Amino acid sequence: MQKIHPSAVIEDGAILGDDVVVEAYAFISKDAKIGNEVVIKQGARILADTTINDKSKVFSYAIVGDIPQDISYQDGQKGGVIIGKNSIIREFATINSGTAKGDGFTRIGDNAFIMAYCHIAHDCCLGKNVILANNATLAGHVRLDDFVVVGGLTPIHQFVYVGEGAMIAGASALSQDIVPFCLAEGNRANIRSLNLVGIRRRFDKDEVECINKAYKFLFKNGDLKEKAEKLLSQTSSKNVKKMCEFILETKRGIPVYRGKK
Repeated sequence: MQKIHPSAVIEDGAILGDDVVVEAYAFISKDAKIGNEVVIKQGARILADTTINDKSKVFSYAIVGDIPQDISYQDGQKGGVIIGKNSIIREFATINSGTAKGDGFTRIGDNAFIMAYCHIAHDCCLGKNVILANNATLAGHVRLDDFVVVGGLTPIHQFVYVGEGAMIAGASALSQDIVPFCLAEGNRANIRSLNLVGIRRRFDKDEVECINKAYKFLFKNGDLKEKAEKLLSQTSSKNVKKMCEFILETKRGIPVYRGKK
């Protein structure tokens, strides 16, 4: 059974699933699609062609699907946002619509946790189980793979790609690509170590050791791409292969820390 507050504004054409809750003064546009058991809290705004899948929550005064902050954007251009199941969008977060330069949609996977005051710009693509801490800021076309964690007050440059299971420390500033399972910090952020806490939560001891050995081989010294090519031909670990392939395919380069260990 839906629970719609009388002061909420839901435009004709919006599609709402079963057991949806829409609190006071919330707004849902005519093109929006809201899944089952979704909660839209007081004052939140769901705009454009936005889909929010089952059991997600959008907290007070978050704005999802507004036009992109892109000087090339033209009024009337179609776009939207797709948010996966069981995702949480906290207070005052802003998630902009995609543009024609992407596929028209900004995408967020299942089980996302987007904390207060975060910004996700146009055409970003976030995988499953991504966490953005308070005030994390993603510029346009950023890609975060599954299980990425971004610390608070951290901006990420447009078109940066952060691989699976990586962590970006709080108050960093990231302008290059980060290899899967690594931890980066600093301004500008560099890869400093493995994200050992994250990988220990997901993989058994043997796989953690395999990833750890791969990290030490890749990042100790020498040409990173040459080492990645060599290790890729030798390893049977699908996770180590992900690391090597990422290094070989990077578009923005890998920020390797060269200071004292």
